[in-house]
Amino acid sequence: MRVKASNETPGLVQEVRRDQSKRVEKTKFGPDFTEIEQRFLAFKKHEYMENIELYNSLSKSQAPKFMAIACADSRVCPSVILGFKPGEAFIVRNVANLVPPYEGGPSETNAALEFAVNSLEVEDILVIGHSCCGGIRALMGMKDTEDTSFIKNWVMVGKKAKISTQAAASDLTFDQQCRHCEKESVNRSLLNLLSYPWIEEQVIRGKLSIHGGYYNFVNCTFEKWTLDYFETSSKANNGALAVKSHSLWS
Repeated sequence: MRVKASNETPGLVQEVRRDQSKRVEKTKFGPDFTEIEQRFLAFKKHEYMENIELYNSLSKSQAPKFMAIACADSRVCPSVILGFKPGEAFIVRNVANLVPPYEGGPSETNAALEFAVNSLEVEDILVIGHSCCGGIRALMGMKDTEDTSFIKNWVMVGKKAKISTQAAASDLTFDQQCRHCEKESVNRSLLNLLSYPWIEEQVIRGKLSIHGGYYNFVNCTFEKWTLDYFETSSKANNGALAVKSHSLWS
């Protein structure tokens, strides 16, 4: 008896054919890979090749002075908004631009903080919030019920910002409370930064500054503030915070 082997894998082929029979025309929303390829080639020609010395030096090391912590939202890319060039800023993006406290355990955000501060020796950390933040809206709308979703577990890092917002803005609408919390969560993240002993040490020594930012992409304005941290004689509080400067770019 001879068994004729098939060159095709029946299950896979049937699945592919089934998918083809159900294929529907996609509505074009964003760029396809053909367009992205052309963008890359344009970048290579007009940016990379025209600045080849810069990219050669960056292949050996990086020495950014800035670290930016921004939201993963597709509308708020910090390099586009603030014009960061290659090698200028070490950037971390996560849902709702949150900084977890030191005692919260390992995450990609505090791993990046450790590398940026201790190895790269950045001089400024900028936490950037933004308008219409879905992560903050999710935080504000969540109930204190059992939920094991990744989203809830992450955005609950900002729970203190939610609590302080509800206390300060209870008479506002839900949308207004979300806008309040978008900025309050930035301030809470700045406080969380100081819970890292090696960040606090560099701030006290004047080697590192921490800043808050808020990008309103509805009217294209950017608020930026800097925190002044200083030691006090109070035993109840090892340090005090004040806004050293605040500006609105519009």
